[in-house]
Amino acid sequence: MLHATGYLYYSGTYGGFGITSTILKDSATLSLEGYQPMTVMLDSRKENNFVMKLISKQAKKQEKRLMSVTRDLHSKDGTRFNVGGETYSSLVENNFTDANRFPHTDFAINTDKASYSNIRRFLNMGSTVPHDAVRIEEMINYFNLNHVAPSGGDVFHLDAKLTACPWQVANKLLLIKASAKKLDLENVAPSNLVFLIDISGSMDMPNRLPLLKSAFKLMVDNLRAIDTVSIVVYGGSVGVWLNPTSGAEKEKIHKAIEGLEPGGATAGESGIRAAYRVAQSQYIPKGNNRVILATDGDFNVGQTSEEDLERLITQQRQLGIYLTCLGVGMGNYKDSKLEVLAKKGNGNFSYLDDEKEAEKVLVRELTQTMYAVADDALLHVRFNPSQVAEYRLLGFDNKYSAVSDTTSVLEGGELGSGHTLMAIFELVPAATAKADALELADVSLTYKKPKDSVHNEIRSKVNSTETAFDQLPAEYRLATGVALFGSLLKESKFTKQSSWNDVQNIVVPVASQGDFLQQEFLLLLEKAKKIYYKGKPPTRLRSIFR
Repeated sequence: MLHATGYLYYSGTYGGFGITSTILKDSATLSLEGYQPMTVMLDSRKENNFVMKLISKQAKKQEKRLMSVTRDLHSKDGTRFNVGGETYSSLVENNFTDANRFPHTDFAINTDKASYSNIRRFLNMGSTVPHDAVRIEEMINYFNLNHVAPSGGDVFHLDAKLTACPWQVANKLLLIKASAKKLDLENVAPSNLVFLIDISGSMDMPNRLPLLKSAFKLMVDNLRAIDTVSIVVYGGSVGVWLNPTSGAEKEKIHKAIEGLEPGGATAGESGIRAAYRVAQSQYIPKGNNRVILATDGDFNVGQTSEEDLERLITQQRQLGIYLTCLGVGMGNYKDSKLEVLAKKGNGNFSYLDDEKEAEKVLVRELTQTMYAVADDALLHVRFNPSQVAEYRLLGFDNKYSAVSDTTSVLEGGELGSGHTLMAIFELVPAATAKADALELADVSLTYKKPKDSVHNEIRSKVNSTETAFDQLPAEYRLATGVALFGSLLKESKFTKQSSWNDVQNIVVPVASQGDFLQQEFLLLLEKAKKIYYKGKPPTRLRSIFR
């Protein structure tokens, strides 16, 4: 950062900077993940050379990101999961934690929903689901959880319920619900959108490029004249397919999308760099600047390293250009890579398994997907040890590589307009616990507004007054059922005594007849029962994925 102007500059491959200045001398601050920041004096009459110091022996490695962390508690190592050409980051399921020794826990919240639609794909194929494809928090996020508008000028509304645990009668559940404020699409700032579309040979399947073409055309139909769309493609070559075009010129944009044809290798890194250059050229200072990457995730040409690619995306995020990832396809679908890129880009990640999902993500939930109301969002919970002996967070599981690296840090997520999420803890009551208004936990949500460095906080105290499970609002019971469903798919050790019928007993009474997704979930439950039935002879797909 050059102090005279406040501008940010980024180095080339070998750490060199080219900075134009109108003054002879100036000062600057140098920063790089894993190294100690430096404030230096620059002299325009000569080349300035500086050596940055490592923070630790691990600093040369790319910093790992945690989804959740119990303060002062450390976990073990593991590996990445690969199945049938698809890759999933290996996850460590959260264990029970002693509330007396470790009362504080923190976790990142975001709008990712990719896991549920990917699970739906496996079940619709008649296949079991890879354990590491199951991210319970994304499954719960997928559903409408009855948004509650924040009061006044608040960005979030917080609520919490304590109830009985359906799969462990001696335990309790604490459900925390957060609703983000809704933006009026007619009044939001203009958008500078760059569609970065993979047209490589691997996309030549009906559920890949043709599906993406339909998805983007649906999205374009909802853009305004003040919005700008550009298209960058990568495959056999990389280039700008459509120059920046007003959202009013829908026919022109549709024609450009329809003309896309697959072929060639996948120059993923070059495509991403080209898309960011276009986004920078059309940058709107107070607007929604976003690259939308649509691919099966198979980056196999031109990439020097994943770390370089992640660093580029992190830099662009700091400049105010976010990244949304849309995954498609099967067989070589790289869930692990797209998830990481979306998090580095402070964006979100969805998996499109059919046109209905494309319409959900890019039309009905357009503001949730494309317009952020909060960045670096984290939930912090401090349990009262006199009320809680142990606790376990459902979902928000960390990657093995992150928990095994002592340099890993907890990084908050992006929350979209009008998004509602649910976090669930399973609690073991303390021997001294009392069923009255004593404080059970202290909950706070910290976040920054987009393009703002100020940290904001909302706090709420949860008392130990319990609500009977059958008296909970429908969305809390639905979320509980979805969490149990995910646990059974993962074959979690914590729900071994539970069955698919237990999930049905929870969700059937509360599933809305008028909600297509909730009714579809009931059908997926029936499919899962048949697929996971122990007496069922193994099929070809079963032998691949188990």
